[in-house]
Amino acid sequence: MQSLENHFLIAMPSMQDPFFKRAVTYICEHNEDGAMGLVINQPINITVGELLDKIEIDNDKTQQAAQVSVYAGGPVKTDRGFVLHSPKHGYSASQALSSDIMITTSKDVLASLTTAQAPEQFIITLGYSGWEQGQLEQELLDNSWLIIKADPKIIFDTPVEKRWEKAVSMLGFDISQLSPEAGHA
Repeated sequence: MQSLENHFLIAMPSMQDPFFKRAVTYICEHNEDGAMGLVINQPINITVGELLDKIEIDNDKTQQAAQVSVYAGGPVKTDRGFVLHSPKHGYSASQALSSDIMITTSKDVLASLTTAQAPEQFIITLGYSGWEQGQLEQELLDNSWLIIKADPKIIFDTPVEKRWEKAVSMLGFDISQLSPEAGHA
């Protein structure tokens, strides 16, 4: 089994699940036990500043970072937060996922987000997307997802409403020409 860590899952246009319709999911972990990822293009109706207030972390509402949207990372454990961020070491629980992307769940990174100590780029998600052993592989066989190596520019630099289209364009073909039916020789 080839690991899909540091790849995007791009929802096929035929995806019917309302949560994953036109979703771009960054795969953080993929092994024989299953997979875990974060949807990076489903903003929810809460800003970083509002989230920090809810969890009682002081923040500077005048900073641009406080106005940034939080995302629905997936339908699993939606009360749990994850921060994908550009490399910056020194946080208690940050883990490098690639040379360009780190993940953390620690409060110290949250406390830094509206300060000069914040990572240069970040997104916060609530919840995650999870697949049990073999589940993601079956969804791939069912033609639910397209796969492409992750590009941090899509996560951090592309406007949210353009992330699906930008990820699709990296595939190098016209997605409207794809059949929703899976074909296997």
